[in-house]
Amino acid sequence: MTYLEQNDAMGRHIFPDLVRAFALFGIVMVNVAFFAWPGPDTYSYGGDYSALDKAAIFTVDSLFLMKSYTLFSAMFGAGLAYQMMSAQRRGVAFAPRYFRRMLGLLLIGIAHVAFAFVGDILIVYAVIGCLLFLFRNLSVKALRRWGYAFLILQAVIIGLMAGAFGAMEAFDPASTEVVMSEMRAEMEASASVYANGSFAEVIAQRLTEYIQYALFIIPLQGVGVIAFFLFGLAGVKSGVLQNPDAPLWSKARRIYFPIGLIISMIGAWLLVTSQGAITGRGLLGTFIIFLGSPFSTLGYLGWIAKWSMGAMTPLKEFMARAGTSTLTAYLMQSLILSVIFSGYGLGLFGTVGAAGCVAIGFATGLVTLSFSSLWRTRFERGPVESLLRSWTYLSAGR
Repeated sequence: MTYLEQNDAMGRHIFPDLVRAFALFGIVMVNVAFFAWPGPDTYSYGGDYSALDKAAIFTVDSLFLMKSYTLFSAMFGAGLAYQMMSAQRRGVAFAPRYFRRMLGLLLIGIAHVAFAFVGDILIVYAVIGCLLFLFRNLSVKALRRWGYAFLILQAVIIGLMAGAFGAMEAFDPASTEVVMSEMRAEMEASASVYANGSFAEVIAQRLTEYIQYALFIIPLQGVGVIAFFLFGLAGVKSGVLQNPDAPLWSKARRIYFPIGLIISMIGAWLLVTSQGAITGRGLLGTFIIFLGSPFSTLGYLGWIAKWSMGAMTPLKEFMARAGTSTLTAYLMQSLILSVIFSGYGLGLFGTVGAAGCVAIGFATGLVTLSFSSLWRTRFERGPVESLLRSWTYLSAGR
């Protein structure tokens, strides 16, 4: 069965699949920095960039930073709704298959951290996905209200963090320098392992870093993830994700997209002209980009909705098909970039400037989406999607 035949049989629109493909491309454009340099001051230890590097960073931060994961998260929430509807049609229990899926994602995420990328999102999705289950029966209005509440909470957390560091930088520069010196020492030690370590040493480094980050990453990033999970779930329940011609999408294109782009560009300019992400100016830039993210996300959804309408073109079908196996593509991206930059691979860690990294990310995105799309011309699902599905349905009934 072809992609279009499968969609027709399931009553699905290509809109969500196009969103997934676009989101995944944006994710690799952001993530490549964290493969190439020790974070959070990606690309260099102090913002010593060429004009081309600055242009590359500005473009990625304006267009993709804090927008790609929000799009992807919204589609995860939409997926919950589709799974619920499928279970209802088949008359089978939904909870067992859902929690098996979350456990499968968790195990894949742990393997992803160990063998490819410390910035994995799947563990967060698995943990927060269990929380999402509690919201599954809420009304559209309630889902949106909870989503707004979580976004406000995340804004407060990020704003307080940025403000606290900015105040310390302004009023206690000596303590700030001590903190920054310790961070630089940790980054240099980390860089040495990634650039020169063996495969086993790099795995140990990734796992150590993730354990240190987990208590910070899951609550902070998870608050934003659950918000967009809820928005995606509400989108399916309200019918707007099945209707790319809904009035919301026209408003998103005309109003929300330019607002989000302008706010993001202001934040990106502050970031690229700072002396690093962990500075008062850099954190302010990050906070401003965060504030623009919901507008940009809705704006992108509006433009993708418009693209999804009308006659099917080869490019549209190609991208939508790729959007059905984004888990495979996401993991492939990490494997490719880890081999390119790690010492056990090509050893380019810490040697490629921002513009070069963005070019590598762009090429990796094209390769992985192409692989996923071409794979789907021969198989019903992507390889990792098939593995996860087999685990999900192992004892939950089809």
